[in-house]
Amino acid sequence: MFRKPGPLVVNHHQAPQHPGHGHIQAQQRAEQEKREKLRRQSKHPTDKNIPDGVDEICVGDGVPRYRQLREIERTLDATMMRKKLDISDSVFRTSAPRYGTMRIWISNTVENQAWQSSGMDADAFDFESDSQATYRVKIQGRLLDEESNLGISAEDDEEKDPDAMDEDGAEPKKKLLAPKPKMFSQFFKTITIDFDRARSLQPDGFTQVEWRKPEGATNTKESNFSQIEFERKGDENINVTINLQRHDHPERFRLSKPLAELLDTDEEDRGGVMMGIWEYAKAMHLQQDDDERKIVCDAKLKALFNTDTIFFPYLPSLLTQHLQTLPPIQLSYTIRVDKDYIAPSLESGIPASQPTVYDVQVALDDPLKALAGSLLHSKDNVEMLQQIHDMDEQIAVLVQGIQKSKAKHAFFTSLSNDPVSFIKRWLSSQKRDLEVILGEATRGGGEDGSGLEWRRGGKDGVWGSEVARESVALWLARQPNMKIH
Repeated sequence: MFRKPGPLVVNHHQAPQHPGHGHIQAQQRAEQEKREKLRRQSKHPTDKNIPDGVDEICVGDGVPRYRQLREIERTLDATMMRKKLDISDSVFRTSAPRYGTMRIWISNTVENQAWQSSGMDADAFDFESDSQATYRVKIQGRLLDEESNLGISAEDDEEKDPDAMDEDGAEPKKKLLAPKPKMFSQFFKTITIDFDRARSLQPDGFTQVEWRKPEGATNTKESNFSQIEFERKGDENINVTINLQRHDHPERFRLSKPLAELLDTDEEDRGGVMMGIWEYAKAMHLQQDDDERKIVCDAKLKALFNTDTIFFPYLPSLLTQHLQTLPPIQLSYTIRVDKDYIAPSLESGIPASQPTVYDVQVALDDPLKALAGSLLHSKDNVEMLQQIHDMDEQIAVLVQGIQKSKAKHAFFTSLSNDPVSFIKRWLSSQKRDLEVILGEATRGGGEDGSGLEWRRGGKDGVWGSEVARESVALWLARQPNMKIH
């Protein structure tokens, strides 16, 4: 049995668009909005200077006082900029590195060891291959004296009189609190634990435990912690080496022996090395007179770089072979699973799982940097700068209004002094402007062409100039029906 063909079904759904089409349209729309915003900002008035001649027609001394305020503002801006540069230079360039002591405790606990099982001899052999004996290692770190105030308090500069009364309506002074001490993990970018045993002898097949600081993560639980723990299978004591790779910003390097002798330091960051070589060249007068960027090498620099001259912009590539990655801080530890360490007798007086303690030196942040950052980029300063910017825009708008008012004043003053002559000049000016706009202006827009310069011919005359030839060519090009024979 055959069936008749059914009705044709028309699919009214549109074809699916490319998955990235909407994203591209959103980017184009955002770019267009950004351009429109910049275009509007470019039209905002920026001139804050009172036009000349306003003080002659203005009642009172408002214009001189405004100009005095503008001069004080320029002086204040220059002073603040100079102080800002001085603070940045003193804090970020000339500050000496600070170091602190971090105390690290290493200990371990165990579970399901043979001696922990009831009724089993700890010295007996265990022939089972699936032993559940484990140990857990804990590594803790804390800066010594980290609870001391490393910042500068506002109360340190002035003493408060106990008998003084608070002013009515006075806002309480904000205290500059000390920055929160950095945690253990923030001083290191990698922590690795190497086991002193072959992989085949390890119950779980692991010979290394590694933690690496996540890239771009600053305030996450994975990057900020004061202790790290790991658990592995094992029922025997084993020696491990804990490697702590320091996290320095900017990154510091171990200098080669000749470079260390030149700069009198074993460790330095790349910028400090370049600044040290630059200061050494200036002190020894090794810069060429015609180009100070070229340095003539003396005996020390020649032995260091094996060349007679150095072009300072190429110095980073020459320093690569003299900068080495700092070696990690290595701590030795023995993971003990015996009863004497985990659960010693009370008569011995030894605490259970007594930790091994190390003191290591770590680089500390300069407290002046945090203070300078808070002063330069604090929320209050940003809000205040925004308010000043808004006020500057309002002043620029008012100055533009003053300019328009001055033009109106000049217009009506000229009209009142000689109305007939003013109206004639004004009508002539408007006529000339209209001719220029409509493209009907002749001889420069209606000027008088009866002068001698318009009558004189030849190459030296007006009609023989390059401008005249180009103008004639443009005029002929605009005539659609004109034929040149």
